[in-house]
Amino acid sequence: MSSRSPVSLQECFADLTDPRTRKVTYPLTNIVTIALCAVMSGADDFVAIADWAEMKKEWLGKFLDLSSGIPSHDRFNAILASLNPAEFEKCLLTWITALHEITDGQIIAIDGKTLRRSFDKASSKAAIHMVSAWATANHVSLGQVVTDAKSNEITAIPKLLEIVEVSGSLVTIDAQGCQQDIAQKIVDQGADYCLAVKRNQPTLHDSIEDFFVAQQESNFKRAKVHRHETHEKGHGREESRSYYICPVNDEIITRDRWSNLRAIGMTINIVKQGGNETSEVRYYILSKYLSGKRFAEAVRGHWGIENSLHWQLDVTFGEDQSRIRKGHADANFSLLRRTSLSLLKNNKTAKVGVKNKRLKCGWGDDYRMEVLLGR
Repeated sequence: MSSRSPVSLQECFADLTDPRTRKVTYPLTNIVTIALCAVMSGADDFVAIADWAEMKKEWLGKFLDLSSGIPSHDRFNAILASLNPAEFEKCLLTWITALHEITDGQIIAIDGKTLRRSFDKASSKAAIHMVSAWATANHVSLGQVVTDAKSNEITAIPKLLEIVEVSGSLVTIDAQGCQQDIAQKIVDQGADYCLAVKRNQPTLHDSIEDFFVAQQESNFKRAKVHRHETHEKGHGREESRSYYICPVNDEIITRDRWSNLRAIGMTINIVKQGGNETSEVRYYILSKYLSGKRFAEAVRGHWGIENSLHWQLDVTFGEDQSRIRKGHADANFSLLRRTSLSLLKNNKTAKVGVKNKRLKCGWGDDYRMEVLLGR
């Protein structure tokens, strides 16, 4: 067991309610441990989990009681469909945070993703939408809340903030989450916020836009500003990003509507490629007047949830094509993917991408144990 882990897998899953009321043949710890190891190793459905477990029975038997054998794929499906997702998530998070300490004061990005093929026409079950919190520095999925529509993100985010420890962190959310109640919730949880502002908040957006347009004309001679610039070039593409953050007062925005509002920010992104040039301007409200570099880290860090989490889940784990939908199976399998991704990303012994780390887990028993135990 890793020296950084104060608990075992059995202890982490000890409080997980077993949904089975009849005689139990396969211990619940076996079910969830095998499922996690199999998903880490490339399994993307229940048939693959059962087949992988049969092939790795000798290895699994070193730390699990397999006296009753390996469950069938139907048994894996039935049990994971019945598990309480909130309880299962808590157990998985207890395990990964025991292995990998979450950095204090880091950026936590919150964003949503629809599991497009999780709908079931026969039962009129809508595709589920997962709103996730992602620790951008540690590459750890801190929590998820399931909704049945993207439009419900506004109500899901406060629920997510109640189950995720964000105290001392900087929480970033895209424009859909730029709501007064959400800003208040973040502050109440002891965190700061950086919220994107778009035209879904027309008065707020126009006030910030008018301020920055006026200040740009005088090169910010009449306003205090922190700036930061980055320039990247490669593969025929040149990208320049400029970041500006200014303290805010009531002449710019009526601050009493937004909890602890302290600053407003603007980013300008200019891309030159193939003789063409495009530009994009974005605006933000913040509860803390950050340095220009820290503001840039918050803005760039937010997209880590899209690139490091959502993209990996779709491309490496095939989440968008998954047809798992029975009961809570879709939500719980999504939790297995996110936990596996966090474990794989935090492994530093293999200098390869997540896709090849999954392959190494499938091939190598020693490497799989390294990832599982955070070594």
